[in-house]
Amino acid sequence: MADNDNGISGLGWFVAGLSIGALVGVLYAPKAGKETREDLVASALDAKDRAAVLAQQARDRAAELAAQGKEQMNRYADRGREYYDRGRTQWTQYVEKGKGLVQEHQSKMSAAIDAGKEAYANTTGDTHS
Repeated sequence: MADNDNGISGLGWFVAGLSIGALVGVLYAPKAGKETREDLVASALDAKDRAAVLAQQARDRAAELAAQGKEQMNRYADRGREYYDRGRTQWTQYVEKGKGLVQEHQSKMSAAIDAGKEAYANTTGDTHS
């Protein structure tokens, strides 16, 4: 191999490259098996903890939604009872008004019949009615 201008041979560059490659390889080498297993266990435990937190959040949200649903159902039930009571009250008022009208018309009819009988008796001279 030929020497270049600064006197370092190709073998020198090869050794320098080999040294730098070894140094970079050591710096970026994967962890030892034990360290890798520990990292995997730590990651698994971390994932388990995150899953537990998410599950608890889901349970809390479900309980919150159930409480909101129950509250809304109670409001609708109360409103339904209110409408039922109002309708029942109005129905009772209409029935009582109807009874009053029937009694009023019955009294007028009785008075008209009595007046008719009296008028008949006065015109015919019959007093037995």
